[in-house]
Amino acid sequence: MKTLSLKLDDEIFNEAEELTSKMKLARNRYINEAVNIYNQYNKRRLLKKQLLKESKMTMEDSMEVLLEFEKLIDEDKAV
Repeated sequence: MKTLSLKLDDEIFNEAEELTSKMKLARNRYINEAVNIYNQYNKRRLLKKQLLKESKMTMEDSMEVLLEFEKLIDEDKAV
């Protein structure tokens, strides 16, 4: 486990203190859980960004393949 020094805005600190008190949860546990949730959120956000980028990269090729299939189907119908 790593030790770190952390500066929080007063409002954020006070709200966290109020919540940890009501939840009977250690401040350290509360902050660990909050960072974990934020990490998961950002991982998903980055994955979404990467998937959109890759989707745009393959979109043109996918459309070309689709057009080729449509030509084959049209040729097959003409026979």
